[in-house]
Amino acid sequence: MEYSLKIKGQAALVTGANSGIGEAVAIALGEQGANVVVNYVTHPELAQQVVDKIKSTGGNAIAIKADVSNEAEVQAMFQQMFAEYGTIDILVNNAGLQKDSPIENMSLADWQLVINVNLTGQFLCAREAIREFLRRGVVAERSCAAGKIICMSSVHQVIPWAGHVNYAASKGGIEMMMKSMAQELAPKKIRINSIGPGAIQTPINQSAWGDPDSLKKLLTLIPYGRIGQPEDIGKVAVWLASDQSDYLTGTTLFVDGGMLLYPGFSTNG
Repeated sequence: MEYSLKIKGQAALVTGANSGIGEAVAIALGEQGANVVVNYVTHPELAQQVVDKIKSTGGNAIAIKADVSNEAEVQAMFQQMFAEYGTIDILVNNAGLQKDSPIENMSLADWQLVINVNLTGQFLCAREAIREFLRRGVVAERSCAAGKIICMSSVHQVIPWAGHVNYAASKGGIEMMMKSMAQELAPKKIRINSIGPGAIQTPINQSAWGDPDSLKKLLTLIPYGRIGQPEDIGKVAVWLASDQSDYLTGTTLFVDGGMLLYPGFSTNG
Protein backbone atom coordinates (compact mmCIF):
# COMPACT_ATOMS: atom_id res chain seq x y z
CA MET A 1 0.00 0.00 0.00
CA GLU A 2 1.31 3.43 -0.93
CA TYR A 3 0.95 6.39 1.37
CA SER A 4 1.04 9.93 0.08
CA LEU A 5 2.08 12.95 2.10
CA LYS A 6 -0.87 14.70 0.41
CA ILE A 7 0.26 18.18 1.42
CA LYS A 8 0.39 19.77 -2.03
CA GLY A 9 -1.95 22.73 -2.25
CA GLN A 10 -2.65 22.90 1.48
CA ALA A 11 -2.23 26.22 3.26
CA ALA A 12 0.31 26.22 6.09
CA LEU A 13 1.23 28.89 8.62
CA VAL A 14 4.55 28.60 10.44
CA THR A 15 5.11 31.13 13.21
CA GLY A 16 8.60 32.39 13.95
CA ALA A 17 9.69 31.08 10.57
CA ASN A 18 12.44 33.51 9.62
CA SER A 19 15.23 31.47 11.26
CA GLY A 20 16.13 28.21 12.98
CA ILE A 21 13.53 25.48 13.40
CA GLY A 22 10.71 27.57 11.96
CA GLU A 23 12.67 28.27 8.80
CA ALA A 24 13.43 24.57 8.31
CA VAL A 25 9.79 23.61 8.86
CA ALA A 26 8.54 26.25 6.43
CA ILE A 27 11.00 25.13 3.75
CA ALA A 28 10.16 21.46 4.27
CA LEU A 29 6.43 22.14 3.90
CA GLY A 30 7.07 24.27 0.84
CA GLU A 31 9.10 21.50 -0.75
CA GLN A 32 6.04 19.25 -0.41
CA GLY A 33 3.88 21.76 -2.25
CA ALA A 34 2.17 23.56 0.62
CA ASN A 35 1.31 27.24 0.30
CA VAL A 36 3.32 28.64 3.19
CA VAL A 37 2.95 31.73 5.35
CA VAL A 38 6.31 32.67 6.86
CA ASN A 39 5.46 34.57 10.04
CA TYR A 40 8.01 36.88 11.63
CA VAL A 41 8.11 39.75 14.10
CA THR A 42 11.60 41.15 13.43
CA HIS A 43 14.13 40.95 10.58
CA PRO A 44 11.81 41.04 7.55
CA GLU A 45 14.81 40.52 5.29
CA LEU A 46 15.35 37.07 6.80
CA ALA A 47 11.68 36.20 6.34
CA GLN A 48 11.95 37.23 2.69
CA GLN A 49 14.99 34.99 2.29
CA VAL A 50 12.91 32.04 3.51
CA VAL A 51 10.13 32.96 1.08
CA ASP A 52 12.70 33.13 -1.72
CA LYS A 53 14.12 29.71 -0.78
CA ILE A 54 10.67 28.15 -0.93
CA LYS A 55 9.92 29.77 -4.28
CA SER A 56 13.28 28.66 -5.66
CA THR A 57 12.19 25.02 -5.27
CA GLY A 58 8.87 25.65 -7.02
CA GLY A 59 6.86 26.34 -3.87
CA ASN A 60 4.59 29.21 -2.95
CA ALA A 61 5.11 31.44 0.08
CA ILE A 62 4.47 34.86 1.53
CA ALA A 63 5.82 36.59 4.64
CA ILE A 64 3.47 38.16 7.21
CA LYS A 65 4.59 40.20 10.21
CA ALA A 66 2.73 39.59 13.47
CA ASP A 67 3.55 39.38 17.16
CA VAL A 68 1.91 36.12 18.17
CA SER A 69 1.32 37.39 21.71
CA ASN A 70 -0.86 40.22 20.35
CA GLU A 71 -4.45 39.15 19.69
CA ALA A 72 -5.20 41.84 17.11
CA GLU A 73 -2.02 41.16 15.15
CA VAL A 74 -2.71 37.41 15.14
CA GLN A 75 -6.23 37.93 13.86
CA ALA A 76 -5.00 40.33 11.19
CA MET A 77 -2.37 37.77 10.11
CA PHE A 78 -5.02 35.08 9.68
CA GLN A 79 -7.23 37.41 7.66
CA GLN A 80 -4.29 38.24 5.41
CA MET A 81 -3.56 34.53 5.01
CA PHE A 82 -7.19 33.79 4.12
CA ALA A 83 -7.17 36.60 1.56
CA GLU A 84 -4.09 35.05 -0.07
CA TYR A 85 -4.73 31.31 0.27
CA GLY A 86 -8.44 31.05 1.13
CA THR A 87 -8.10 28.98 4.28
CA ILE A 88 -5.63 27.21 6.58
CA ASP A 89 -4.95 23.48 6.76
CA ILE A 90 -1.75 23.34 8.82
CA LEU A 91 -0.59 25.50 11.72
CA VAL A 92 2.91 25.09 13.12
CA ASN A 93 3.04 26.96 16.42
CA ASN A 94 6.78 27.52 16.50
CA ALA A 95 7.46 31.09 17.65
CA GLY A 96 9.30 31.16 20.97
CA LEU A 97 12.06 32.83 22.93
CA GLN A 98 14.15 32.62 26.10
CA LYS A 99 14.89 35.17 28.81
CA ASP A 100 17.11 33.24 31.18
CA SER A 101 18.15 34.09 34.73
CA PRO A 102 18.29 32.60 38.21
CA ILE A 103 14.79 32.62 39.69
CA GLU A 104 15.69 35.19 42.36
CA ASN A 105 16.79 37.63 39.65
CA MET A 106 13.99 36.93 37.18
CA SER A 107 11.87 40.02 36.60
CA LEU A 108 8.12 39.83 36.22
CA ALA A 109 8.55 41.37 32.76
CA ASP A 110 10.88 38.54 31.67
CA TRP A 111 8.50 35.93 33.11
CA GLN A 112 5.53 37.45 31.32
CA LEU A 113 7.34 37.94 28.01
CA VAL A 114 8.26 34.26 27.75
CA ILE A 115 4.82 33.03 28.83
CA ASN A 116 3.08 35.52 26.52
CA VAL A 117 5.04 34.51 23.42
CA ASN A 118 5.67 30.82 24.05
CA LEU A 119 2.31 29.81 25.54
CA THR A 120 -0.30 32.53 24.99
CA GLY A 121 0.97 33.00 21.44
CA GLN A 122 0.31 29.34 20.70
CA PHE A 123 -3.18 29.63 22.19
CA LEU A 124 -4.06 32.68 20.10
CA CYS A 125 -2.86 31.13 16.84
CA ALA A 126 -4.47 27.77 17.60
CA ARG A 127 -7.79 29.41 18.39
CA GLU A 128 -7.90 31.26 15.07
CA ALA A 129 -6.90 28.14 13.12
CA ILE A 130 -9.49 26.02 14.95
CA ARG A 131 -12.24 28.51 14.16
CA GLU A 132 -11.44 28.11 10.46
CA PHE A 133 -11.14 24.32 10.71
CA LEU A 134 -14.59 24.14 12.33
CA ARG A 135 -16.10 26.49 9.76
CA ARG A 136 -14.71 24.55 6.80
CA GLY A 137 -14.80 20.98 8.10
CA VAL A 138 -13.20 18.05 6.34
CA VAL A 139 -12.57 18.47 2.63
CA ALA A 140 -11.63 14.96 1.55
CA GLU A 141 -9.58 15.99 -1.46
CA ARG A 142 -7.40 18.16 0.79
CA SER A 143 -6.90 15.91 3.83
CA CYS A 144 -8.48 13.24 6.00
CA ALA A 145 -8.54 15.81 8.81
CA ALA A 146 -10.35 19.13 9.08
CA GLY A 147 -7.05 20.63 10.18
CA LYS A 148 -3.70 19.91 11.78
CA ILE A 149 -1.86 21.84 14.48
CA ILE A 150 1.73 21.17 15.52
CA CYS A 151 2.85 22.80 18.75
CA MET A 152 6.61 23.24 19.04
CA SER A 153 7.51 22.26 22.58
CA SER A 154 10.80 20.99 24.02
CA VAL A 155 12.36 18.20 26.03
CA HIS A 156 11.94 20.74 28.82
CA GLN A 157 8.25 20.00 29.03
CA VAL A 158 9.63 16.95 30.87
CA ILE A 159 13.17 17.80 32.01
CA PRO A 160 13.45 20.55 34.66
CA TRP A 161 15.84 23.32 33.67
CA ALA A 162 17.43 25.40 36.40
CA GLY A 163 17.95 29.00 35.40
CA HIS A 164 15.19 28.75 32.80
CA VAL A 165 12.06 28.58 34.96
CA ASN A 166 9.94 30.75 32.66
CA TYR A 167 10.91 28.77 29.55
CA ALA A 168 10.36 25.36 31.15
CA ALA A 169 7.01 26.49 32.56
CA SER A 170 5.91 27.65 29.12
CA LYS A 171 6.80 24.30 27.59
CA GLY A 172 5.07 22.34 30.34
CA GLY A 173 2.01 24.48 29.66
CA ILE A 174 2.19 23.73 25.95
CA GLU A 175 2.00 20.00 26.67
CA MET A 176 -1.23 20.21 28.64
CA MET A 177 -2.76 22.82 26.33
CA MET A 178 -2.02 20.60 23.33
CA LYS A 179 -3.48 17.49 24.98
CA SER A 180 -6.59 19.29 26.16
CA MET A 181 -7.25 20.79 22.72
CA ALA A 182 -6.62 17.41 21.10
CA GLN A 183 -9.10 15.72 23.43
CA GLU A 184 -11.73 18.40 22.79
CA LEU A 185 -11.35 18.52 19.02
CA ALA A 186 -10.63 14.94 17.95
CA PRO A 187 -14.37 14.30 17.39
CA LYS A 188 -14.29 17.21 14.93
CA LYS A 189 -11.43 15.53 13.03
CA ILE A 190 -8.91 18.18 14.09
CA ARG A 191 -5.52 16.68 14.95
CA ILE A 192 -3.21 18.42 17.40
CA ASN A 193 0.25 17.14 18.31
CA SER A 194 3.57 18.49 19.54
CA ILE A 195 7.20 18.12 18.62
CA GLY A 196 9.67 18.19 21.50
CA PRO A 197 13.10 19.09 20.13
CA GLY A 198 16.23 18.40 22.13
CA ALA A 199 19.44 20.31 21.43
CA ILE A 200 19.10 21.76 17.94
CA GLN A 201 21.80 23.87 16.29
CA THR A 202 19.99 27.19 16.06
CA PRO A 203 20.82 30.81 16.97
CA ILE A 204 18.72 30.67 20.17
CA ASN A 205 21.18 28.27 21.84
CA GLN A 206 24.47 29.14 20.14
CA SER A 207 26.21 29.49 23.51
CA ALA A 208 25.68 25.74 24.03
CA TRP A 209 27.38 24.64 20.79
CA GLY A 210 29.35 27.62 19.49
CA ASP A 211 32.79 26.47 20.64
CA PRO A 212 34.40 23.01 20.91
CA ASP A 213 34.34 22.83 24.72
CA SER A 214 30.68 23.81 24.94
CA LEU A 215 29.73 21.34 22.23
CA LYS A 216 31.66 18.53 23.93
CA LYS A 217 29.83 19.20 27.18
CA LEU A 218 26.49 19.31 25.40
CA LEU A 219 27.11 15.98 23.67
CA THR A 220 27.40 14.25 27.05
CA LEU A 221 23.63 14.81 27.28
CA ILE A 222 22.90 13.29 23.85
CA PRO A 223 23.35 9.51 23.61
CA TYR A 224 23.15 9.59 19.81
CA GLY A 225 26.34 11.64 19.74
CA ARG A 226 25.40 14.60 17.58
CA ILE A 227 23.56 17.86 17.91
CA GLY A 228 20.28 18.07 16.06
CA GLN A 229 19.79 20.09 12.90
CA PRO A 230 16.71 22.18 12.10
CA GLU A 231 16.05 19.87 9.16
CA ASP A 232 15.56 16.99 11.62
CA ILE A 233 12.53 18.84 12.96
CA GLY A 234 11.31 19.85 9.51
CA LYS A 235 11.03 16.22 8.40
CA VAL A 236 8.98 15.27 11.45
CA ALA A 237 6.72 18.30 11.05
CA VAL A 238 5.95 17.35 7.45
CA TRP A 239 4.97 13.83 8.54
CA LEU A 240 2.76 15.13 11.36
CA ALA A 241 1.06 17.52 8.94
CA SER A 242 0.38 14.77 6.42
CA ASP A 243 -2.28 12.08 6.23
CA GLN A 244 0.42 9.49 6.95
CA SER A 245 -0.03 10.38 10.64
CA ASP A 246 -3.82 10.59 10.49
CA TYR A 247 -4.37 8.34 13.54
CA LEU A 248 -2.03 10.40 15.72
CA THR A 249 -3.38 13.11 17.97
CA GLY A 250 -2.57 14.37 21.46
CA THR A 251 1.01 13.10 21.27
CA THR A 252 4.44 14.69 21.64
CA LEU A 253 7.16 13.32 19.37
CA PHE A 254 10.54 13.96 21.00
CA VAL A 255 13.28 14.57 18.44
CA ASP A 256 16.22 14.67 20.82
CA GLY A 257 18.91 12.11 19.99
CA GLY A 258 17.99 10.33 23.22
CA MET A 259 18.19 13.21 25.73
CA LEU A 260 15.11 11.85 27.48
CA LEU A 261 16.94 8.56 28.05
CA TYR A 262 18.70 10.33 30.95
CA PRO A 263 22.24 9.41 29.88
CA GLY A 264 23.65 10.17 33.34
CA PHE A 265 22.18 6.84 34.41
CA SER A 266 23.79 4.81 31.61
CA THR A 267 26.57 3.75 34.00
CA ASN A 268 24.15 3.00 36.84
CA GLY A 269 24.04 6.65 37.93
